Amino acid sequence: MACEAKRPKVDNDASLQNFLRWCDCVSLVLSKKVQVCKGGVVADYGMVAQEDIGEGEVLFTIPRSALLHQGTTHVAALLEQEKDSLESTSGWVPLLLALLYEYTTTQSKWKPYLSLWTDFKMLDHPMFCFQEPQEEDDDEDDEEDSPNPPMMVPMADMLNHVSKHNANLEFTPDSLKMVCVRPINKGEEVFNTYGQMANWQLLHMYGFTQTHSDNDSDTADIPVVNLYKAATKEPDGDQQLLAEMWELLRDKEAFVFGKDGCFTHSELHSVLKVLCMSSEEFLEFKNNDGWEDDEDEDETISQVFSNDGLLELKSKWRRLIHEAARLTMMGYPNLDEDQVLMEDQASLERLSRRQRNALLVRYGQKSILDKVMKLTKS
Repeated sequence: MACEAKRPKVDNDASLQNFLRWCDCVSLVLSKKVQVCKGGVVADYGMVAQEDIGEGEVLFTIPRSALLHQGTTHVAALLEQEKDSLESTSGWVPLLLALLYEYTTTQSKWKPYLSLWTDFKMLDHPMFCFQEPQEEDDDEDDEEDSPNPPMMVPMADMLNHVSKHNANLEFTPDSLKMVCVRPINKGEEVFNTYGQMANWQLLHMYGFTQTHSDNDSDTADIPVVNLYKAATKEPDGDQQLLAEMWELLRDKEAFVFGKDGCFTHSELHSVLKVLCMSSEEFLEFKNNDGWEDDEDEDETISQVFSNDGLLELKSKWRRLIHEAARLTMMGYPNLDEDQVLMEDQASLERLSRRQRNALLVRYGQKSILDKVMKLTKS
């Protein structure tokens, strides 16, 4: 079926023009106020405003028939027939099989869309660098009542990500719409969000990073073992008692700090309480199988471990957090050296993509740890 593209002039990228013609064929409606392009955006393909765009304006609308997932692929019937054997925790197996089929089939309905994808002849993506994903990510991946299965969304996935995004994807029964969430000036890039992700998560899942100053969702982990080591350095520490405490706490992994405080505040609160118990208190704690969770306290605890709250913590708790952050920082290269490198544009440009991504990940994490140390310094 031949379709005439009815949209503003685009660059001379043949694959892109073919994709835009395909968009017309599948009734994907693109606003005349935006232009899809390659070049002039932060990475690969992207979208740029051709006119000022107001909050609430729809940038494009994608009919659900144009989405690629297990229910729309040519092998939908086979996937449905074998669904019991394709079950997984993530729910991604049927989509991955659909993608393999559609990508390798020359007559695929989605061929013009799939042709825009990078040809991964040389893998340069750290997919398996992080062996222990964050706990909150597991919770997100395991949502049971998600209204939509994993799917590919043409046009939407061409938009680049920043944490301070200006567009957001909205779901309706018949379509998906990319909606402007704050004014976009002519010439500015349109940015979607892939979620609240730290730089290490962006690198792991998507192969790119943001500068620390631009990523409001950046995080740094303090391993629980470093908090235990900090407790063993206290002058009045009972080493035998601390060893018993560690047997109880060692299954915990890390405390996650962001730019505004500790995300895993309840866990940090519990571990600090245990490490600061007397032998009598600890015996009672073990006999009672710990504490019952008090949901009413959670908001109060989050304030306690916010940046402002860290300044007001009791002195021993501050010392333990400070020392644990210091021990964690020792596992990184020098922060000052990275700061100099970050401010030297010529040196940055000489780095390979991998080196630059590694720099941005570790610099962001060290910046957060450095802030925690300053807030808890005696």
